[in-house]
Amino acid sequence: MTQTSNDAQRGIDRREALRRAALVLGGALSTSTIAGVLAGCEARRTPDGAWTPRALTVDQLDLVATIAEHILPETDSPGARAVGVHRFIDAMLADSSPDEERRRFLAGLADVDARAQRSHGRGFLRCATHEQRSLLDQLDREAFAAALDRAATPFFRTMKELTLVGYYTSEAGAVRELRHAPVPGRFEGCVPLDQIGRTWAV
Repeated sequence: MTQTSNDAQRGIDRREALRRAALVLGGALSTSTIAGVLAGCEARRTPDGAWTPRALTVDQLDLVATIAEHILPETDSPGARAVGVHRFIDAMLADSSPDEERRRFLAGLADVDARAQRSHGRGFLRCATHEQRSLLDQLDREAFAAALDRAATPFFRTMKELTLVGYYTSEAGAVRELRHAPVPGRFEGCVPLDQIGRTWAV
């Protein structure tokens, strides 16, 4: 396959990932997310010791990774942290997000910690797992209500969007979770779900 066709195939995969993320979220994605993904924004593949965040501090990166793992936890497929969603989010914030969006995202992270401090007397990362989930459930309900009121995009909606897009543009998300088939074989119009286990991306 030529370099051009490789790039075209990756572009198709990115567009499909965007479409699927929008379906899961029940609406359109932000302009900066679409532009960043189609422009090829991704976490740089470097050994852990050689990579450093560019938009987030180390503590903020750990917070993003922990929240993302709650959104897409490890099951029989790798979770968000394992595929590097936190690195993808850092790259998107550094390369594709306008300054105001980046500031809102960082303020949202600070608010997560502040809420945890008010509710449990400690930062989010020091909270028990069930306390973290309870706080994120509250943020999710608030984000849903804000979407109905057409208010400004809440932090948690943006966090979910970036997590889903980052996951489904990763190799594990496209190949293992969606079981991407770049060259489909014979057509099978009706296959029982228990035979394939999950959705296929074609």
